[in-house]
Amino acid sequence: MIMVSSKLKIGFISGHVALKLVIKSINKEKFYNKILIFINSLKYDFNIKKPKIAILGINPHAGELGLLGKEEIEIINPIIDKLNKEKNEIEGPFSADSFFGMKNYLKYDGVISCYHDQGLIGFKSLFFDEGVNYTGGLPIVRTSPDHGTAHDIAGKGKASELSLTNAIKLNINILNNRNFNS
Repeated sequence: MIMVSSKLKIGFISGHVALKLVIKSINKEKFYNKILIFINSLKYDFNIKKPKIAILGINPHAGELGLLGKEEIEIINPIIDKLNKEKNEIEGPFSADSFFGMKNYLKYDGVISCYHDQGLIGFKSLFFDEGVNYTGGLPIVRTSPDHGTAHDIAGKGKASELSLTNAIKLNINILNNRNFNS
């Protein structure tokens, strides 16, 4: 899942997983592979030749150098080092609250969130009406409005069509980029 707006593209290491299972669901191999999918999507689907990517930490304050958790030290930092040795431009881990609050996402082509709500709270707070949910790494192009089906407001004249319109436009742009890059 990659959430897309005019100013932010954010990918996720874990998706719809209970918070108590997030740490258990993240390991070096999964982290590395998800970031590679994200990098390739930015390059080929979004036509960003050398994407600069930020990675958010798993723990509050990105672990405070191990005080609030060791996942940043044991999982995230080694993956960042490995990816940078492979000639990628990856920075982090960053504390999610200040990262979004200080608009640091504007300095990057993409952001990696470790879990669903960590990235989506920032994304939807900023881009709810315009956002698009895109599935990277598939041979077909799959987009949808970022808010899902919105059954709760269907037929009530409350829904905005902007996210749907953006999903259709993004689908076309990605198809064009894939044709151009093939």
